[in-house]
Formats: sequence, C-alpha cells, structure tokens
Amino acid sequence: MRAQFVLSEIGVGLRRNLTMTFAVIVSVALSLALFGGALLMREQVSTMKDFWYDKVNVSIYLCNKNDAETDEKCSKGAVTAEQREQIKSDLADMSIVEKVHHESADEAYKHYREQYSDTAIATVITPDQMQESFRVKLKDPEKYKVVATAFAGRDGVQSIQDQRGILENLFNMMRGMNVAALFVMGLMLVIALMLIVNTVRVSAFSRRRETGIMRLVGASSFYIQMPFIMEAAFAGLLGGLVACVMLLVGRYFLIDGGLALSEKMPLVNFIGWDAVIAVLPLVLVIGLLMPSMAAFIALRKYLKV
Repeated sequence: MRAQFVLSEIGVGLRRNLTMTFAVIVSVALSLALFGGALLMREQVSTMKDFWYDKVNVSIYLCNKNDAETDEKCSKGAVTAEQREQIKSDLADMSIVEKVHHESADEAYKHYREQYSDTAIATVITPDQMQESFRVKLKDPEKYKVVATAFAGRDGVQSIQDQRGILENLFNMMRGMNVAALFVMGLMLVIALMLIVNTVRVSAFSRRRETGIMRLVGASSFYIQMPFIMEAAFAGLLGGLVACVMLLVGRYFLIDGGLALSEKMPLVNFIGWDAVIAVLPLVLVIGLLMPSMAAFIALRKYLKV
C-alpha cells in the first residue's frame, strides 16, 4: 500500500511539472553526454598515444655538402664514412635502441619525390641536396633525450628530430577539446542542478497541503520526502538513458557511419565499442544519484517536515 502511494505521488508530481521535468531530462542528458564524451576523448588520446608512440622514430640527420656551407653545425664539412660508421656503431651499443635504419640521400630523394611530386619545388630538388639519416626505433619513446644528448653536436650530425613532437601538437589539441567539453559539461551540470532544485521546490509547494496532512498523521520525514526524491531520480535516469543513446549514436556516426572516420583515417586507431559500453554504467549511476542528492538537499530547505 505504501509503495503504491509513493508511485502514485510520483506520477502526480511528474504530471504537474511536466515542462520542468522535460527540461531536467534534457539538461541532465546533455551534461552527462558531454561527461561521457570527455571520458571517451581521454581514452582516445591514450589509445592514439599507445598506438603512435610505438611507431615513432628518432631521426638523426647527417651533414651534406650544402649544410657545410650554410649550417654552423656542419662547419667541418659533410659527414664522412668513418663518422657514419661510428654513429651507427654507437647506436647499436645503446640498450634503449631497438632498431636502426640508415636512409641514404638517394633513398631520401626517392621518398621525397613520391610524397611531393605535385609540388613545384620537387622539380628543382636534386639528390645531393637531400640529407641522409639514421631512423632510430627506441624501446621506450620517452627516452628520446638520451639519444639527443649522446649525438647532439657530434661531427657529421646536423640535427636530431623526435617525431613525438609532431604528434604532441595533435594530442594537445585533443586535450584542449577535452577541457572545453568538461567546461561546458560543468556549466550544463549547474543548470541541471538548478532546474532540479527549482522543480522540487515547485512540487513541494504545490503539495504542501498533502505533506502537512501526512505530517499530522505521523508519517516519517523519509516517507514524505521519498516521492519527491524518486521524481528527481526518475527524471535523472531518463536523462542518463538519453545520454547513453547519444554516446552510442555519436560513436557510430563519427567512426563507423556518417562521417566514417575509420575509413577516411585508416592510420588512426579509434576506440572500440567496448570503451563506449564501459562508460555507460557510470553515466547511468551519475544520472540516478545526482538528481536524487540534489532533491534531498533541496527538500531540507523547502519542505518543512
């Protein structure tokens, strides 16, 4: 009987505040969708870092004849065969080095023509202008500075480049987007909480006569508050479900269908469905608990029991 009464009160409250309840559902759904999206974005950055950092190399560019004329680092002339072999030998002796590949000037020229054959500068570049280099695969990409310290300033070495630096710009941009999503999520969360508190306040005021009677007949505070808390929890749960649907549809639209980024960007290792599904329970739990706690706190002020 008591359960039936609580359920009937929930239905009454939802009908009386239908518009505000709808606003709560929408705001909760948007804030939780942004929250889930931020978590997935962080997971995507982590996945991409693991994927790409395993493939990046440290490039040691060697001096050529042109560098000897224009670059102070190569003031002693182009790299000699002895210097080249010494660099290769020292790289092989380093425990952090997994693999070393030497790219000659002719190979560099061939790769350049393949990649930039449509540009005007490709027609005037000659093989002797290209730099030969060592492409070094490290066991731990974070140990780049060990290689840079060991070979920077050495005779025959023009520059050392860590390919991670190129990727860091992309990762920093994605982190920035993640921070922006969290900021908007926080704003939407505040709006949702304000709507929940206001909805509970209006609902409690409209049913002050009923709650007064319940208090007179000896009903407990928890029993009187329960319908209001359940209303907020129900609206929050609906908002959480909508947010879950938005995350699932968003992942499908961006990666598999619609934009089909997985086909357009085959070199990017995108997060799978398992990562999305793992976030959904957390979204639902927050969607259920957040409005319930907000309603409970609001009732202590607006419902005198």
